[in-house]
Amino acid sequence: MNFTDVISMLGAIATFLFGMSIMTDGLEKLSSGRLERILERLTSNVFKGVLLGALVTGLIQSSAATTVMCVGFVNAGVMKLRQTVGIIMGANIGTTVTAQLLALGDISSDNILMLLLKPSSLGPILAVVGIVLYLFLKGGRRQIVGQIALGLGLLFIGMNTLERALAPLQTLPEFQELFVAFSNPLLGILMGALVTALIQSSSASVGILQAMSSTGVVTFNIAFPLIMGQNIGTCVTALISSVGASKNAKRTACIHLLFNVIGSLFFLILLYSANAIFHFSFWTSIMDRGSIANLHLAFNVSCTVLLLPFHKLLVTLAEKLIPGDAEQRELSMLDERFLATPSVALDKAHESTVQMSYFVLDNYRAARSLLQQWDARKAERLNETEVTIDKLQDMLDNYLIRLSGPSLSPEDSNKISELLHAVSDFERIGDYAVNLSECALYLHEHNQSLSETARKELELISDAVEEAIVRTINCYDHRTREEALQVEPLEEVVDLIHKELERRHIERLKQGACTAELGAQFLELLINLERISDHCSNIALCILRETSPSNSLVRIDSHAYLYHLHHNQDQAFDTLFLQFRDKYYARIPEDYT
Repeated sequence: MNFTDVISMLGAIATFLFGMSIMTDGLEKLSSGRLERILERLTSNVFKGVLLGALVTGLIQSSAATTVMCVGFVNAGVMKLRQTVGIIMGANIGTTVTAQLLALGDISSDNILMLLLKPSSLGPILAVVGIVLYLFLKGGRRQIVGQIALGLGLLFIGMNTLERALAPLQTLPEFQELFVAFSNPLLGILMGALVTALIQSSSASVGILQAMSSTGVVTFNIAFPLIMGQNIGTCVTALISSVGASKNAKRTACIHLLFNVIGSLFFLILLYSANAIFHFSFWTSIMDRGSIANLHLAFNVSCTVLLLPFHKLLVTLAEKLIPGDAEQRELSMLDERFLATPSVALDKAHESTVQMSYFVLDNYRAARSLLQQWDARKAERLNETEVTIDKLQDMLDNYLIRLSGPSLSPEDSNKISELLHAVSDFERIGDYAVNLSECALYLHEHNQSLSETARKELELISDAVEEAIVRTINCYDHRTREEALQVEPLEEVVDLIHKELERRHIERLKQGACTAELGAQFLELLINLERISDHCSNIALCILRETSPSNSLVRIDSHAYLYHLHHNQDQAFDTLFLQFRDKYYARIPEDYT
């Protein structure tokens, strides 16, 4: 084997691993969070968990990614520890799909269709189709499908190139001696685990072993310990991801390791003991790609069948190994582990923004209560909640910035932009609620109170603003277009009420029915309430852009859309405006003083 062969082998491994990486990334994008939500919700039964774990891993081709998702879900408190056991077992089965695809290289037939299925033919075809879709169809599902096809094509091309590069090793005594050394089960397991830990993909390491089989030196007693080690090595990714996580998240990663170690030890002792007694004929038989793929599948299925009845004991053992109470991290739904799966990270960021919006609503209602009757404890809780809101904003901003990148789909990039704007708007509403409480504090400290008429006016506009906040949160939480359409006409009514109340209050000042100090406080309250409704309008507009057709005016030019609404050019808007005007504006007290 000369220097050129070594360079060719390294390039082939690089092509193979890169193909695996972009194929997995494309499959995760194509799932758009749906598979993750299935994992999150449909794992009440351990048998369902096995099926779902196998399904998700089979589709995204990464058992490590599935397990890391489980670690993140447990750390976020949306999944219980016992729910992850079945998923982890199923993930080991699902990861065998790639090896079965690579086994197509063993097809031998003169039939043109069968020949096209061989990786040597299928790889270039998939790569060409994939690169055309990936380069010339920007955005959308077709580009992602192109990415998957390109990745699978590179996987096959890398596999064939690696086989050709390894061909000279067939006659190299040193290479044969090296592989014979792996027949030592402990050394084989160690090598399999080390390689898999380095490339962080058992599918890829099994694929490399399949390519090695073309040299004719891979026998059953060599392949078996290597495959066991590969299963153990893939646990490293989840173990790393659990660092700094909650106790139960660490236990999830521990269950993954326990499952693979116990399964490997059991079958290691069973098979080697049985071989010592019965001397299996297949023990030194040469393995090809298909037999390695089948051994990989049979081993993982057998481990699942063996340990599935003891799934509760695995949980108990993990709890014994990692003792202590399972703590819940504050605001842990923004788990960093989800950053590797953008669709899940975006869902969690949305959930955190909704959580933030309800904190904002609580503070608004508290501020209204303080304007009616001062309560020092309630004011203290309001300020504590404001600190939490600010903390959430910082966490969300940092999280979304870290999530941003050129590898994101245009759809996900737009979602990040929408989230950043919504977070900013909700935080500003929270600030205005604090401003309302500060006005209440001023009135309390100066032993002043608004007139009965002013209190009624303030109550009226506050009711309208509270409805705007509630409708905004509902439309944002559920991404409801119908609810979002109601916010702008309500905001327009708030503007109308604000102008009328401001005019009436100026009249009171002219008549001497109100002091300058109280007048300033009242006008400050009106300004803050009106600005809250403005931010509600901004958030609702984001939802309208997201839920409207791509050729609609609100998507093309939101300023033109608002101009269109406010100049009597939309009958539905006008109808809603009249309804809200009758509900609130018509209730303004007639008496100015």
